[in-house]
Amino acid sequence: MTAGSTVPVPVPVPVPVPVPVRRPGTGLACLVAAGLLWGTGGLTGRLLERSSGLPALSVAAYRLATGGALIVMVLILTGRRWPAGRAAWARIGAIAGLAAVFQGCYFTAVSLTSVSLATLVTIGSAPVLVLAAERVHGQRRTGRLAGCATGLALAGLGLLAGLPSGGFPESTVLASAGLAVLAAGGFATLTLIGARPVAGLDDLTATGFGFALGGLALLPVAAASGGVGFTPGPVTLLLLAALGTGPTAVAYTLYFRGLRTAPAGIAALLSLLEPLTGTILAALILGDRLGPGGIAGAVILAAALVLAAVAGRRATAFLRRAESRPAPAQSPGGHPPAFRAARDDSSS
Repeated sequence: MTAGSTVPVPVPVPVPVPVPVRRPGTGLACLVAAGLLWGTGGLTGRLLERSSGLPALSVAAYRLATGGALIVMVLILTGRRWPAGRAAWARIGAIAGLAAVFQGCYFTAVSLTSVSLATLVTIGSAPVLVLAAERVHGQRRTGRLAGCATGLALAGLGLLAGLPSGGFPESTVLASAGLAVLAAGGFATLTLIGARPVAGLDDLTATGFGFALGGLALLPVAAASGGVGFTPGPVTLLLLAALGTGPTAVAYTLYFRGLRTAPAGIAALLSLLEPLTGTILAALILGDRLGPGGIAGAVILAAALVLAAVAGRRATAFLRRAESRPAPAQSPGGHPPAFRAARDDSSS
């Protein structure tokens, strides 16, 4: 090498960053399965109430505790790692508290007035709260189609659940509606935080420990309000196991898994499969009859759910295309050219 010669400096070549592959249909399939399983919970819970004589709040507490305990048993038997770290346990604590609030407020609202009012306010408010939160935080990923689905869903739910009959004092109705809104807020918050995964904490583990702790927290409240004692007969134990497994352990695990790839607003809308499925099962098995208004509400709600599924598929596909685009090249100033151009334009 001679004096004065220059050594060529290697030019860094951009390395493509691997983008996780998201399957739009996977998250929606998990959410639909969760909604269908939740629909079986109402029927199973009513049968458990008849068999055990437990009030609804006690059934909800046993449902959470049993579902969570079953998942924890599976984790132990399969040798899965337990949660570790402050962030993981903070998420589990949040799930436990929100699940207890959601279940406790909903069934207390039912006890004050009626199932129709509590269902109408709770299940109808949750998607609206989630979509509003997404819009406030700039996450407008659902578009007008989801707005149309929300309007149809509320109309269909109102016809399906029916308006509450009179005979309740105004203060009682207001208290019931307020508790139902709190229940909706608990479910909406559970949906929003479930869409943000925590490192080292999978959906099954979060659901198991969160629901087990939430059920244990709700049991003293249930004991004080109506009692938690019952005769553990074979039919009662079988119904309790069924309620804790399908509509609780499996359904919520699928719901949290679906939130990884589907927008939270669409997930909340698809949760309206629960009253639709429950109504159909009650008509087929328990002999409940729907009037013309209820049938119209079921049809409208079904149409709204189809629109929500289409909106979710479009939104998830859009996110997938956005994530698959290569990152823009960095300019000497350290910012992408488009950013620098926009900044220069704004400063001129």
